[in-house]
Amino acid sequence: MLYNSHFKVLFFVLCFFFVVSPTPPHLDNGTPIVLPAGRHAFPFTFQLPGTLVTSFEGKHGNVRYWVKAKLHRPWSTVKKTKREFTVIEPIDINTPDLLSPQAGSKEKVAHAWYCNLGPVSITAKIDRKGYTPGEVIPIFAEIDNCTTRSVVPKAAIIQSQTFIARGTMKQKKCIVATLTGDSVSAGKRETWHGRALKIPPLGPSIIQCRIIRVEYSLKVCVEIPGSSKLLLELPLVIGTIPLHPFGSRTSSVGSEYSVNLDWLRMTIPEQPEPPPEYSSLVSEEEVVNSLAPPRRASMGCILEGPFYAYIQEFRNRPPPLYSEVDPNPAAADIRPRCMTC
Repeated sequence: MLYNSHFKVLFFVLCFFFVVSPTPPHLDNGTPIVLPAGRHAFPFTFQLPGTLVTSFEGKHGNVRYWVKAKLHRPWSTVKKTKREFTVIEPIDINTPDLLSPQAGSKEKVAHAWYCNLGPVSITAKIDRKGYTPGEVIPIFAEIDNCTTRSVVPKAAIIQSQTFIARGTMKQKKCIVATLTGDSVSAGKRETWHGRALKIPPLGPSIIQCRIIRVEYSLKVCVEIPGSSKLLLELPLVIGTIPLHPFGSRTSSVGSEYSVNLDWLRMTIPEQPEPPPEYSSLVSEEEVVNSLAPPRRASMGCILEGPFYAYIQEFRNRPPPLYSEVDPNPAAADIRPRCMTC
């Protein structure tokens, strides 16, 4: 219901109903069958249109769906019954628009009466636009307090209901989830590294309806004592189909360190380069010294140095020189062996 002191009260209800009249049973010649006393059932089904919006109950209007059934009896009153049902419009957040990151920044000079308290700024970002109820929104924000007073950063999810009827619009806003950060002293800076804000059970966004809209937004504000708040608003869409774990790419703008993906664009050369020769990496003098027999001490047979140094001759032999030509080619008169025999 819309109400204003300048015009009359206007009732505003959006209703959808379906009237289905099942055909009574007939014989092959068209003569209707007389039903005896007792209970009879006539099941029927119908297809809902794909353009129906989500069921909604608001302050100034609602979206309701129901099925009505009527029973006409000769020389008697009509029997009526009605059953309501709920419709949920599917909103898939696995779309490029709803997976895009949202970010913004604002700055103002705080004033208290005629005193200049100094500037304060806020920068906030979230990894995507679309979420589903029960998910957690990681908020990355930076609050720079250059005022002479301590400020308190806060975040909240706002639901906005808009009702339009006969050229008149009514709007209602309510807070559905809140988050309060630590106080930021004067001249200090506070950073939120993914502060979590959980989405409570909410109805999905209603965007396509012309007369009722339900929208959501994330507001990050800074409360300044004695002055107005600094507000930053980021749009949100509450969907019904959650994010697929292996679906589309998600942005991680909240991370302080960006991942360098240039290595993904590197291509493997068509012809591999030959490995370097052993002699170019290890000099002949080092090879001789490493393979030299151990010296014997004057008292007994005690080896000087670690034991591993004396068995390198058997483990780390120099690799053969690399060559593109096979040093042991197969003879031409030898018949190749069949691998399946």
